[in-house]
Amino acid sequence: MSTTDHVDVLIIGAGLSGIGAAHRLREISPTSTFTIMEAREAIGGTWDLFRYPGIRSDSDMYTLSYPFRPWTNKKSIADGSDIRQYIADTAVEDGVAPFIRFGHRVTKVSWSSDDARWTVTATTDGGETETTATFVYFCSGYYSYDTGYTPEFPGVEDFSGTVVHPQFWPEDLDYAGKRVVVIGSGATAVTLIPSMADDVEHITMLQRSPTFITSLPQEDPLVPITRKLLPAGLAHRITRFRNASLAVGFYEFCQRFPKLARKILLFRARRAVPETFDVDTHLNPSYNPWDQRLCIVPNGDLFTAIRKGQADIVTDHIERFTETGIQLTSGKHLDADIVVTATGLQLVTFGTAEIEVDGTVVDPHELYVYKGMMFSGVPNLAWCVGYTNASWTLRADLSSQYVARFVEHLRATGRRFGSPHPDGPGGDERPLLDLSSGYVQRVAELLPKQGTERPWAIRQNWWLDSWDYKKTDLDEAMVWDTAPAKV
Repeated sequence: MSTTDHVDVLIIGAGLSGIGAAHRLREISPTSTFTIMEAREAIGGTWDLFRYPGIRSDSDMYTLSYPFRPWTNKKSIADGSDIRQYIADTAVEDGVAPFIRFGHRVTKVSWSSDDARWTVTATTDGGETETTATFVYFCSGYYSYDTGYTPEFPGVEDFSGTVVHPQFWPEDLDYAGKRVVVIGSGATAVTLIPSMADDVEHITMLQRSPTFITSLPQEDPLVPITRKLLPAGLAHRITRFRNASLAVGFYEFCQRFPKLARKILLFRARRAVPETFDVDTHLNPSYNPWDQRLCIVPNGDLFTAIRKGQADIVTDHIERFTETGIQLTSGKHLDADIVVTATGLQLVTFGTAEIEVDGTVVDPHELYVYKGMMFSGVPNLAWCVGYTNASWTLRADLSSQYVARFVEHLRATGRRFGSPHPDGPGGDERPLLDLSSGYVQRVAELLPKQGTERPWAIRQNWWLDSWDYKKTDLDEAMVWDTAPAKV
């Protein structure tokens, strides 16, 4: 075990959130020292890990990109490789890249109130290291990079073809001319189907239940006009505000008028598919719009593949795998050479790192989230979690600005640390992620909780959060320690 230096802020994760957090820290608290620890050997996080065909954003890039660095690519719904390059370029041009320690997987963060600091343990190829930090900021997302979620499928060992999870896509997988079944109906599935459709013999999306799917233009038609008339930074900010407002506005519309929202989404779907396509069976979910995340298909590419007869959707349940495909409970058999299990992510808290406060291991489910990022009774620590109803970066950037302000506030006031009140909100509680999606419900009892009112509630509303983060009281429901640090 080697002990390295001390930093004011230790950022965990060199993906979209981590690079953005470093920028905000340097901007708002320029004298703070920091390090970014990244478990893998590359910048990009999600956008470096996932390499399946067609990997792309499921939000528009004018809100998913950073507000401080304009997105200049023509595509609003962008390819994963372009997003990865954008993040890497930002890290280099912003001067953040030299502060990244690659190959450092954080396994434990241990707080000492006496010392007013965290000790962060990380594993590397050369063994374990320890680094101390005044503040720890988890920007590692909320899913496991090491394991995806795959249900137990009876008879899968009998299947003579290839089974692939999108999170671990083989570089040498040849699917040309093959019969492919994609199990799932989320963002990954609706991306894979059209991306593979031109090369396979046929591809089928097999779903237990439908998902709301709608089309958006891959290129925003208003952006070229805005860019022509205005400076790049201003054009980016205007487009970002417009798109964020539309996303939040449509979400609020769905929450208040779910029946009308359903009619609109189904009307658009019926116009996009053949007349013979059974929309009510395959595209009409039992839940209301935005009770689960809405799936976006750029330029209606999924619907195009269905119209051409290259792809279809089957809504049924799996009885078992067979040697040549999948037997369904309806009696139908799907022949397949390749089965892709686009069955979801495995959610985790704090990147699976163990958190210890003054010798006591913290159970994440006993914690209440504070202002969407800090936690009851846990000093000087935050976890970056984006929106479920809009682009991740909209919330992530607000959280990073708050963290930087918090760190600067400690310095300005001479305080050593602060923690949200250990009792949390009291009264009613809700899950951290208010979605009915299976990947959320599977781990609801492992994630932290939220209350029903601010500052203990996560509001899925960028308008309100933007105002709150600019005007927020850093002392609200916060317990501060002002004792002098030990020498």
